[in-house]
Amino acid sequence: MSLDTGLGRGRVDDDLLGRLFYPVFGLLFDPDGDFVGNVEQKLAEARMTDPVEMYVSRSLGVGVLLGVVLWVVGTLLGYGVFALGLIAPETLSLGVPSPSPAATELLRSLVVPAAVFISGLVFGSIGFALGFGTLIALPYSRSSAREREINLLLADSVSFMYALSVGGLNQLEILRAMATAEDTYGEVSKEFQSVINETEYFGTDYRNALRQQSMETPSDELSQFLADMLSIVNSGGDMESFLKDKKDKHMRTSKQEREMTLETLELFGEMYMTLSLFPLLLIVILVIMGMMGESDDVLLYATVYLLIPLTGLGFLVLVSTVKQDEPGDGYLRPDGGSERLQQTSREGLLHLGLIEGFVGRSGIFDRIREREGTHKTKRILAAPHHFLRDNPLFTLAMTVPAALALIAVAVASGSAPTTFDGWVDRPVWSAFIWVYVPAYVTLIPLAVFHEWGQRSKQAVTGKLSENLRKLSSANDTGQTLLESIRTVAETSSGKLAEEFDIIHAKVNYGMSLRDALVEFNNEYAVPRLARTVKLISEAQEASSQITDVLTTAAQASENQDDIERERRSRTRMQVAIILMTYVTLLGVMAILQTQFIDVMGDLSSQADGNSADAVGGGGPDFGGGGMEPEVLSMLFFHAVTIQAVLSGFISGYIRNATVLSGVKFAVVLMTLALGVWIYVG
Repeated sequence: MSLDTGLGRGRVDDDLLGRLFYPVFGLLFDPDGDFVGNVEQKLAEARMTDPVEMYVSRSLGVGVLLGVVLWVVGTLLGYGVFALGLIAPETLSLGVPSPSPAATELLRSLVVPAAVFISGLVFGSIGFALGFGTLIALPYSRSSAREREINLLLADSVSFMYALSVGGLNQLEILRAMATAEDTYGEVSKEFQSVINETEYFGTDYRNALRQQSMETPSDELSQFLADMLSIVNSGGDMESFLKDKKDKHMRTSKQEREMTLETLELFGEMYMTLSLFPLLLIVILVIMGMMGESDDVLLYATVYLLIPLTGLGFLVLVSTVKQDEPGDGYLRPDGGSERLQQTSREGLLHLGLIEGFVGRSGIFDRIREREGTHKTKRILAAPHHFLRDNPLFTLAMTVPAALALIAVAVASGSAPTTFDGWVDRPVWSAFIWVYVPAYVTLIPLAVFHEWGQRSKQAVTGKLSENLRKLSSANDTGQTLLESIRTVAETSSGKLAEEFDIIHAKVNYGMSLRDALVEFNNEYAVPRLARTVKLISEAQEASSQITDVLTTAAQASENQDDIERERRSRTRMQVAIILMTYVTLLGVMAILQTQFIDVMGDLSSQADGNSADAVGGGGPDFGGGGMEPEVLSMLFFHAVTIQAVLSGFISGYIRNATVLSGVKFAVVLMTLALGVWIYVG
C-alpha cells in the first residue's frame, strides 16, 4: 500500500518506483539490520501499512530523482556564474604551489570544470538528502504525534474503561467499547481497534492481540498499561480494581507531565526575551555603522523584513512542539444512535440535520428540505452574532472584502501612498492606511467573536466539576440519573444548570437520555466536555445507579481544573515577559527615533547645507553615505509593527494553545506602536 491515498494512478507510480529501486535497496541495506528494523517499527507505530522494503526502496527512488533534478540545477548554476562573468576564474584559488608556469596554467584551466562539478555534486547531494530523508522521517514524525496524543488522552481513556467496568461490562466488551470511541479518545481508540480487528477478523485470541499491540504502540505508557492488563487477564484478577488503580496513577502522571510542560514554557519565555532583542541590537549596530559611512542598506532591510518575522515564526514553531493542545474537535458521533442523533451530529452549513435522512423517500420530504434551508438562512440572518460567536472565522468572509474595498477607495482617491517616496514622506499615514486599517477591520471582529465564543464555553465547563459532584451525591441517594439531573438543575444556577433542565425536558418528550446528552455536548463542542459526556452516556446505558462513574467523572474534571489553574498562573508570567519585552523594544526604538536619528539627521542637514556650494548640493545623507533619517524612521516603525503582531500571536498561543487567542494581544500591541509613533514619528 502506498503513501498516496488519492488516485490509483499515484499508487501505481509509487509502487513502480519502489520496484525499480528494490535492487538498490538490497545492495545498500541489510533487511535484518537495525536501520530497516527501526523503520519497520516506526511504520507500525504510525499505522502506515507499507512493507518496509518497498517503503525504503521508494524513498531511495524519490531521493535519486530529486537529486538528479537538483544536480542539473546546480551544474547549470555553477556554469552560469562563470559564463555570465559573475565570478572570474582567476579569483578562485586554493593556494596550491605550482612548480612551473605551465602547471599554473593547467590548474587555472581546471578551475571552472572543478567548480561546476562541485556545484552539481553539492546540489545533487542536498536533493537526495531531502527526498530520501523526508520520506524516512515521515513515519518517525507520525509516530511521535500519535504518541503525544495517546499520552494526553490515556488518563481519560482509563477512566472511561473503569466506568464501563463499574457498569458491569466484561473485559472484551470494554475493549470493544474503547474501539468504538474514536470520536472522543482518538489515537487511543485506534490502538484498541487493532486489538478488536485481530480478534474478529483474524481469529486471534484477544490475549495475544493485547500482547502484540503492547509491542506496536508508540506510547510507552500505553504499552505498560496493556502489558499490566494482560497480566490481570491471564491471572483472573479483579479488572475493576486494576482499572481504578491505573486511573488514579495516570491522573497523577498527566498532572506531572503538564507541570513539566509549563516549566519548559517558562524557559522558552526567557529565551524569547533574548531572541527578540537580537534584531534590535543588530539595527542599532547598523545605524551606528551608517553614521560612520559603512552602512549596508540591504542588511537593514533584511533585518526588518526577514530576520524579525523569521525569529518570531521560528519561536512559534518551537513553542508548538512543546505546547499541549486539546486533541479532538469535541463532537460526539456515536454509532448505533437514533436517526435523529445520526443526522443532527452532522448538521452544519451544508447539512440540514434530521431532514437529510428522509430525502428521497417522498416528494414532501424534498420540499421540507428546501424550506429547511430557507428557515436556517433566515435564522442565521436574524441573529448573525450568535452564528459568528460559534464560527468566528466566518467574520473574515465579511471583513476581508470590506478591508480591500477601503484600500481601493483610498488608492483611488489618492489618500494611500503608492510609491516608495510616498511611504517615506508619510511613514505613519502610509502604514495606517495599508496595514493598520485592514488589520483593525479584520482582527477586531475576529477577536471579539472568538473571545465571546470561548467565554460561552467556559460558562459551561466552569461549574462542571461542582455539578458532577452534585449528580453523584443525588444518584447515591437512590435517584436515577435523569432524576439526579433534574435535582441539580433545580438547585443550581448558571448555564450548565439551564442545559440540564433542557436535557430533562427533552427526555420527558420522548428522546433517549443518551441522545439528549450527545446533543448537549455537540452544542458546545469542547473536548473536555465530550470526554465527560461520553463517560456518563455509556455508563448510564448499563445502569441508572452510576455513583462511582459520576465520582470518577468529577475527579477527572477536577484534575483538569487543577491543570488549567496551574497553566493560567504559569502562562500569565510568560505572557507578561513577552509583553514587557516588546514594550522595552518599542521604548528603545522610540528613543532612537527622537534622541538619535532626528538629532543626527539635523546635524547631517546642516553639514550638507554648509557644503552645498562646494559640492553642488545634494540630499541630506545620514552621516555621510548612510540612509536618510526619514527612511530609518519608516523602517523603525515597520519593525515595531511586525514585532507587535508576532509578540501578540505568540502570547495568545502560549496562553491558550490557539493562534486565534493571540489576535487580541496583536491588536493591543499594534495600537500601542501606532500611538507611540504618532507622537515620535
